[in-house]
This record gives sequence, C-alpha cells and structure tokens, in this order.
Amino acid sequence: MTVTTSQARSDAAGLFDEAADLVARLDAEVGRAIIGQQRVRREILTCLLAGGHCLLRGVPGLAKTLLIKTLADAVSLKFSRIQFTPDLMPSDILGTELIEDDAAGGKRHVRFVPGPVFANIILADEINRTPPRTQAALLEAMQEYQVTVGGVRYALERPLFVLATENPIEQEGTYPLPEAQLDRFMFNVVIEYPEMDDERRILAETTTTAGASVRHVATGDSLESASALVRALPAASNVIDYALRLIRATRPDDPTAPPPVKEWIRWGVGPRAGQALILGAKAAALLDGRTVPAPEDVTNVALPVLRHRMLVNYQAEADGVTPDDVVGKLLAAVRPTTK
Repeated sequence: MTVTTSQARSDAAGLFDEAADLVARLDAEVGRAIIGQQRVRREILTCLLAGGHCLLRGVPGLAKTLLIKTLADAVSLKFSRIQFTPDLMPSDILGTELIEDDAAGGKRHVRFVPGPVFANIILADEINRTPPRTQAALLEAMQEYQVTVGGVRYALERPLFVLATENPIEQEGTYPLPEAQLDRFMFNVVIEYPEMDDERRILAETTTTAGASVRHVATGDSLESASALVRALPAASNVIDYALRLIRATRPDDPTAPPPVKEWIRWGVGPRAGQALILGAKAAALLDGRTVPAPEDVTNVALPVLRHRMLVNYQAEADGVTPDDVVGKLLAAVRPTTK
C-alpha cells in the first residue's frame, strides 16, 4: 500500500503531538516534587530531549540530587546513583571481573559483574570529588555508549542520560573536571537560590508528613522516539548561521571575535558546541510546541552550552570576569539575522 503525502504529514504531526505531550507530563511530574526552578527544569528537559548529558552546579541544599532522582522516578527506566569520593576507583563505576570455580567441571572462569554505569539515568553526585582517572571512566560511556573492561567491550542500553552535580564553593579536596570531559556535557546548568515565594512554599510543604508522589509518565522507548524527533526537526539556514557565528566568535584569534572575547578568553569552543546549540534549539522548540527552531532558541540555550567550554585567561580572573559574563557580552555583540 502506498503512503500518501497527507498520510505522512499526519503521522509526523501525531509523533510531534506525542512528544510534546510527553515533555509536558515530565515537567508536570517533576514540578510535583521540585518547587519553582522552572528555568533549571526546562534546561534539564531540553538536554534530555536533545540526547545529551548535563552538568548541574549549585551550592548545597538546593535540591540538585532530589531533582535528578525525581526525574528518574518519572521515567520507567533503571536509575543508578554514584557518590563520587576521593577513593573511588574506575572499577567501582564500570564493573569488575571475578574469577570463579566451576563446581561441575572444577575449572575456573571469569565472570563480569556490571557496575552502576549500566543504567539509563545515572546520577554522578559530586563528580569533582574523585581523581581524574575515575572521572575519565565515564568518558567512553558518555560518548560511545559502551565500556571496555579487560579488553572486552560491553554495550550500554539506551537511552543513557548522565547528570553530574558539582559544588562550586568548596575547592579543598576536589579535582576540577578536565576540559575534554567538560566538553562531553551538552549543558552546564547552574541552579540558583529559589525565589522568596517558592522558598516559602518549600518551608511550608516539605516539613510535614505529606510527601509528593511521582508517577511513571514516560518510557525509554518514548524518550528515544522524542530524541529522534528532535534530530528530525528542520533548522533554517539563518539558525545554523547564527550558531556558527556564535561559536567562531568565542575564539580570540578569529577576526569576528568581539573585544571582550579577545581580552578575556584563552580558548574558545569547538564544533561540538555548535552541534549542542542546534540540537538544544530544536529541543527548546519542541518544548514550546513548535516544529521549527528560531534564532531565539539558539540564544536561549547559549549560556548552558558555552559557559563550561570557554576558558578564561588570567586577565579575566584578575578582573573578576566569569565565563557567564563573557557569554552575555558575546550575545550582545553577535545578533541573529532575520533571513
């Protein structure tokens, strides 16, 4: 049977409506346990839909861990939490091989015991508290969706969403993430103190015996379908050109770099940041119920995409300038075009 153009369009519209309804249900369920923090919730859901991994930074007590656990509870997938400590070893994350005796034949054999990385949603709690060797154990999993132990590769089940938390105010006994690993995180989301009204609700509603129950409203297949739909959404040439101009303007040696970048940035971002801008813009459009991303979507995801990929120089540190400050000035200097 031949599928007509109208049927294809109808099927595509149905898939889009299902994905939009999915993210609305997810946001509503997370909102049952997390009061306020709409921006943070939106950025995490955007990253999830885009198929990326997320780094969540904030001072203690802002419900970073609760937010991630709530998101996992809203999805019927395997959840794993890894508490990173200075003595954590790569095998504690990936798994280990055990030598066992075969009771029947008397021979020994090697059995692989999977570690907590064999999950769909992974909370890497306080990832900067463990040495680089252990941090790097996540690299292959995040990028290749597989791990290698004893020369044997083990595939990881999809979807795989890694959310890592960092405490930015405590530097003693921490190991900053190398730039190569930071680049693997699509978004770097900063969680701030709640608004006064939200904080009042937190104090009133979380100090009683009643607790918010979170239901399963999504499956792994539905998330994978939504992520595939995000990639299938078209991006106009002006959206791609705007993302291109933004990432090239972060490089101090590029002729298009504005003065703040030339003054305060040592290294700009690479093409992976541009890919994150486009995918993030597409996911943001889907969250708003739109089938085509706009240049404003690129602007809205620029800060979580760029802030951890731009390396400031000593002059910026002396002037008290942060990557967020530079991104703000970059967005003011590089404006989207209308065509």
